[in-house]
Amino acid sequence: MKVSVNLPHHPYDIVIEKGSIAKAGQWAANLWKPQKVVIITDNRVKGLYAQKVQASFEESGFEVAVFDFPEGEAQKNLVTVHQVYEFLVKAGMTRSDGIVALGGGVVGDLAGFVASTYMRGIHFLQIATSLTAQVDSSIGGKTGVNTPFAKNMVGTFAQPDGVLIDPEVLSTLGRRELIEGMGEVIKYGLIADKQLWHLLESMSGVEDILPNAEQIIYHSCQVKRQHVVEDELDNGIRLYLNFGHTIGHAIEQTAGYGKIMHGEAVAIGMVQISRVAEKKGLMPVGITDQIIAMCQKFGLPTDYEPWEIDALYNALVHDKKARGSKIKTVIVPELGRARLNAIDLEEMKEYLEK
Repeated sequence: MKVSVNLPHHPYDIVIEKGSIAKAGQWAANLWKPQKVVIITDNRVKGLYAQKVQASFEESGFEVAVFDFPEGEAQKNLVTVHQVYEFLVKAGMTRSDGIVALGGGVVGDLAGFVASTYMRGIHFLQIATSLTAQVDSSIGGKTGVNTPFAKNMVGTFAQPDGVLIDPEVLSTLGRRELIEGMGEVIKYGLIADKQLWHLLESMSGVEDILPNAEQIIYHSCQVKRQHVVEDELDNGIRLYLNFGHTIGHAIEQTAGYGKIMHGEAVAIGMVQISRVAEKKGLMPVGITDQIIAMCQKFGLPTDYEPWEIDALYNALVHDKKARGSKIKTVIVPELGRARLNAIDLEEMKEYLEK
């Protein structure tokens, strides 16, 4: 399967193919000339796939080095970025060379940020190995790292030259990591794809994720592609993709990066904002219950303790979606459709009340 991201200035393809990770070098050789390549990955993914990917790239004529860092959201920061810069300099990387992100969302965000800022930008590829990365974070060109103030506060828009997705690698994910990716998948069904929502309804639970992985990934990538092509820089409909994220990011930051996984926080965020939106008459009564039931079917949390409103609100003030004294949130007025709901920051406190 192939999904084309038809951006006028930088078109590229998302390739979804079982077993493709073993042929990553051949895929890259169709996109790049032979050059120096640094594969950026984390220590867990390195042990699983780095040797295989490196060998494939070398067989295709690339000169390859591998940089790895400890896994986890807590490592996605400017300290790690500096370490990668140092590695790139010592490896003799120039503006004609490339970076390959091999891993999940943390690796992809960090590697993309490094590629977009090293020597004012070098090209890069995404090889996504987690469900979250395969359905969401590897696509669309958002890069970023965390600060103590907010998640992904420092970042750029930089599109990859291609995205490679091998659904078979999902079998090596831990159960929690696999479930976490379903937070983004459920979001896509809610905001834009009734067919995907119905597919999820037909599944019995976690045990059905891997058998349906290709369809789940394809539907999700199509939704992401559509929103990115229409609104690359996140000023209009691409904001719909942030359903659940405004509160979700605040949960991740206040809990301590890595304690609540991204997809888990998104699930909690979707439930919380929908519950309050229903009370305010902005969403029909009953959608929140459907969201809760779907999240629970796939093992996602729908609540979080301790729920500290002041701490969450302080994190929200620094959210990238804040514009002056307002913040753009997303609601779902009906299944398969999203709408922006700009509110005063002060009113956002009401959306944090249980």
